[in-house]
Amino acid sequence: MAELLIGCGARRTKEVRIGDRAEWSELVTLDINPAHEPDVVHDLNDIPLPFPDERFDEIHAYEVLEHVGGQGDYRFFFAQFADLWRMLRPNGLLCGSAPPATSPWAWGDPSHTRVISRECFTFLDQSEYSRQVGQTPLSDFRYLYKADFALVFERLTEHRYFFALQAIKPSRISA
Repeated sequence: MAELLIGCGARRTKEVRIGDRAEWSELVTLDINPAHEPDVVHDLNDIPLPFPDERFDEIHAYEVLEHVGGQGDYRFFFAQFADLWRMLRPNGLLCGSAPPATSPWAWGDPSHTRVISRECFTFLDQSEYSRQVGQTPLSDFRYLYKADFALVFERLTEHRYFFALQAIKPSRISA
């Protein structure tokens, strides 16, 4: 099993565990700061990430996704999640955490550029477009976004929102 930890910083702890995947087995680390000694030095704003298609069973991103892109920059948002989907094997997991919108850390940290929330994951699930477009105010991004994730785990604490998204391959996109 191959795992990628993006924005690893100095830590190497697996904070979201799904099923029997409790420990790292073939961990690759990525960070922008070479002082953290990651396996790969790379800026997450530079898409695509330097890995081949379907390389990882799990990608982990703890307290990092809110630092890249910008609130309202939907093109970057979809490009980033499509790239993470690209690197995951079928049924692979994108696990992570971010400050919830209600936490003072969400916008209190001057380096946060967007909020990552349960609601934004609706737009990553192709089945939601089929279910909601024309019925609710959900904007239709299927012209731009072809990847597909399903939210399979979430836990909310006062200052952290933990999640796991499963890569659905092939995508369930429909016109």
